[in-house]
Amino acid sequence: MSQSTVNPAGIPVLGARALRTLAADPACRTAFAEPDSLLRTLLAPAARRYVAAANADEVLDCAATLRAKDYQVSVEAVGEEINDPGEVEDVVTGYLDLLRRSTMPLQLGFDLSAVGLLLSTELALENTARVLTAAAAHGSDVVISMERSEFVDDVLGVFTKLAEHHTNVGITVQAYLHRTVDDLPAILATGAKIRLVKGVYVEPADIALGRGTDLHTRYLDLAQQAIDAGARVALATQNAALLNRAAKAGVLAGAAEIEMLHGVRPELLRAHHEAGHTCRVYLTYGENWWLHLLHRLAERPLNVITALADLADPDRVVFGADY
Repeated sequence: MSQSTVNPAGIPVLGARALRTLAADPACRTAFAEPDSLLRTLLAPAARRYVAAANADEVLDCAATLRAKDYQVSVEAVGEEINDPGEVEDVVTGYLDLLRRSTMPLQLGFDLSAVGLLLSTELALENTARVLTAAAAHGSDVVISMERSEFVDDVLGVFTKLAEHHTNVGITVQAYLHRTVDDLPAILATGAKIRLVKGVYVEPADIALGRGTDLHTRYLDLAQQAIDAGARVALATQNAALLNRAAKAGVLAGAAEIEMLHGVRPELLRAHHEAGHTCRVYLTYGENWWLHLLHRLAERPLNVITALADLADPDRVVFGADY
């Protein structure tokens, strides 16, 4: 009997692809959202490593802990692709309330699909402008997240209009999308802060590069282009090899900051912080963490083993201890 084989080196890639596919699977999302979801109950201890808090009060306490250690902080409520008008308004008022409660400037981040993009670009524009206006009065910024490839035109369209009137708006740029090479000059023309990520969604090869050396090269090329144009660039990555290349190429020295998602590689961020770099921790909070957790596990094979250990011993996770 013949038996198909898989190159062992390709197993992590396939595993990561499977996790990202599960993250977007409608049946899994529906099961997770059920009021008494067994899926949520079982995985909650693993999610605690990556989702800082359940609510706004708790995440502000977490932010204060990190600010006391001289880290910059970004905050986002987990959840995306909302098409119910009432839920959209809840998200917007949640951010406005978060700004009112905070005693320190914050950088907020969110998907436009969480604030009305699935209903209309006009609603997403209006709601984001509301948050930007409140954030400006609070001395805070908003960096819009980037989404799946089919949303990019709408996201960039809304961002460009907002950048005309709000100096505290920034944008996330996905290096793996082939189109980003052509999109970047117009983004740079706005003068906005750029949060450069590799890209997390499953996209076909004709739309995006896969993980590997070519993606790292493009990431560094885009970062250097943005730095040369005078942009404030956040190198948003947890990849040690990529950051090492950035340092050797002089890109790291020109970047405004290194940003990492909370819980993924705190020891790596701490090392850069101790070396004198400005470092930012991206905190998430809330209960709708299915996609966020699965994407974190997909980023690094060791994260899956760590999650299993967290399930076995939830007391392993102590917020801020590794920074």
